[in-house]
Amino acid sequence: MNAQRRQARTAGLIYLVVAVTGIISVMVIPTRYSVPGDAAATLANIAAMDTLFRLGIAINMLSCLAFLVLPLALYRLLAPVDRELAAAMVVFAAVGATIGLVSAVFKLNVLAAMGGAPYLEPLTSGQRAAQAMLSLRAYANLNVVAELFWGVWLLPFGLLVYRSGFLPRVLGVLLMVGSFGYAIDALGRIISPVYASSTLALLVPAPAHVGEIGTLLWLIIVGTTRRGG
Repeated sequence: MNAQRRQARTAGLIYLVVAVTGIISVMVIPTRYSVPGDAAATLANIAAMDTLFRLGIAINMLSCLAFLVLPLALYRLLAPVDRELAAAMVVFAAVGATIGLVSAVFKLNVLAAMGGAPYLEPLTSGQRAAQAMLSLRAYANLNVVAELFWGVWLLPFGLLVYRSGFLPRVLGVLLMVGSFGYAIDALGRIISPVYASSTLALLVPAPAHVGEIGTLLWLIIVGTTRRGG
């Protein structure tokens, strides 16, 4: 196995960690405790599933840390194609990962608001519940901002894949289309109160999901083609 393929497979394995931990922490665990439209039930579930909620925070932070390392691994692979594009890819991904790490603070604030610390004694149970829900909303809002960068980083990444000659061009196209999809999804959630519950919200991110999953599988299974060296 040549050096380029080793770099590709290393990046693919890190990408897999990002994907698996991201799916678990953002899409799987929250469905266990979140009850849309019912704050009281959501907070009751969080209190009853304290360990699961904390585990979700830890896994989310692990995903963000892996996402900080991923573009560095991809930079080693793709910088020979275009160093400026590769540098832009690293910067945009790092910003998105950093916002994701900061957002974890607000989930920790949920636990603080629901705890029994002495400084909370002047607050009523209703005030504590409101503070916890505001923290959950702040977490979700930060993730919307992060989503813009999850999209932006895919544009230089997709261009690099497309131009590389040793990765399938179709994956590059999907990543670039997915970049705009993430941006549209984030802006849609900001502009329209009903967007999140629409069918469009399910369809718009699809190219990014297909492109990213396809890319990480290609990197792990195939590595790179002969043309790239």
